[in-house]
Amino acid sequence: MQLEKPDIEGKAGMSSAIECAISNCVELFYGKGLADPLLGPVFGAIPNLPGHLQIIKNFWSRALLGTGRYQGHPYPVHTALPIEPEHFQRWLELFIESARETLPEPEAKEAIAKASHMTQCFQAGMFPFTDEEGKPSRLPPH
Repeated sequence: MQLEKPDIEGKAGMSSAIECAISNCVELFYGKGLADPLLGPVFGAIPNLPGHLQIIKNFWSRALLGTGRYQGHPYPVHTALPIEPEHFQRWLELFIESARETLPEPEAKEAIAKASHMTQCFQAGMFPFTDEEGKPSRLPPH
């Protein structure tokens, strides 16, 4: 599904156009995630998807526009999910696709940089060890 990037003209329209683009990005990304064989089960387990999508839209509004609508901390919520190391790369791939398809170029670059950083931080925090085979692990090697 290809969504149109908003036409941004003037400061007054810029913020609302970017908010629209953020909404489109989140919707597209979650649609791709739900349809993805690897991520679908994780995304499909979200109990209140519409409420969750609004939280995510608020997060990106704060990250890209500096609004105050998101006040939470995303990391703790993700630690309880059935996420494995391979989920991170696929999540980032789908996010990059969605951002490039929906956000104006400067905001897409900024969102991708932030998402890349979050992916690295979340993975390092959730899988701080390596197992005997050298793969990321939640537990230290025996």
